[in-house]
Amino acid sequence: MLRRVQDEDLPVMRRWRNHPRVRAASFTTHEITEEEHARWWAAARADATRHVLIYHHDGAAAGVVTYAGLAPKSVYWGFYLDLDGLERSGALLRAWIGLERAAIEHAFGPLGMTTLRGEVLADNEPVRRLHRRFGFAEVGEYQRDVDGEPRDVVALELRKEEA
Repeated sequence: MLRRVQDEDLPVMRRWRNHPRVRAASFTTHEITEEEHARWWAAARADATRHVLIYHHDGAAAGVVTYAGLAPKSVYWGFYLDLDGLERSGALLRAWIGLERAAIEHAFGPLGMTTLRGEVLADNEPVRRLHRRFGFAEVGEYQRDVDGEPRDVVALELRKEEA
């Protein structure tokens, strides 16, 4: 299940986002401060082309799904999970698969998109495998600056008719 983020979700979202493994797989790897997170949230909330949702797994908040750049029929998405909590409960893989499924259904259902796009660091093979499992095609590769270092990035795409 996905639901809109509420202000009271912000502390746990920031904690999940600041997990060392989440940061290592992100395009911004520094630890996010409370002030930086508040600025990001203010901008996200005011941006009609951006949606930020909480993913619930087995009745508990377990991750964040973001959609950005809503265009007439396509959107970019990203996600991160509560790695510590899900690993402790033994539910990480099930939650990861559930989040991916829920995010795709939301994009092609309530958001009305026909194309879901994403980007992943090329060396993040587990995420690339999961996306391929759900039908995403790797449609390009480019280099992006990540904290002053050039990193290879893979562009992904899933079309509604292929989901």
